[in-house]
Amino acid sequence: MKNIVILISGRGSNMQAIVDAQIPGARIAAVISNKADAEGLTWARERGIATASLNHKEFDGREAFDAALVTLIDGYAPDLVVLAGFMRILTPVFVNRYANRLMNIHPSLLPAFTGLHTHERAIAEGVKFAGCTVHFVTAELDNGPIIAQAVVPVHDGDTAATLAARTLVEEHRLYPQAVADFVADRLIMTGRRVLRQG
Repeated sequence: MKNIVILISGRGSNMQAIVDAQIPGARIAAVISNKADAEGLTWARERGIATASLNHKEFDGREAFDAALVTLIDGYAPDLVVLAGFMRILTPVFVNRYANRLMNIHPSLLPAFTGLHTHERAIAEGVKFAGCTVHFVTAELDNGPIIAQAVVPVHDGDTAATLAARTLVEEHRLYPQAVADFVADRLIMTGRRVLRQG
């Protein structure tokens, strides 16, 4: 059984998708947020999952917050830490502590459109396909080894909202599968490539 700690900042729809997937061999050890009133914490508590919050505004800088967050996370003995809409840029010290066991999902086909406003930028650039990427987190934002990707079409009449909604459907499918592959030891790192066995 592998312990999974999920970090959220809001409703945590990807967290919900992972929990609802009931991944064999996975135990959702805790859901943690940097916002005490995050909707996702209530959702997790209602399902008997341990929850905690840590307000980043109460710390002097990212380093202090991340150090406290590491202590909190490590109390749950995580095999995998999952970022599911956790809206904080993490320090290299944090990222390196969980190297190759810290996952994120990003709403674009990386390496295109890193950072924020991905759907607006994709539409502005006129791309015909967009999507989402699950990747291992490194110190460089949205630049870690790619685990899995899903593609969605960009329609002529799309807005950022309609493209985001179409992409979110794929996120909810792709992220639980990537977590399941990690739990089942199907992911093999070869340089920057992540290979899936089986």
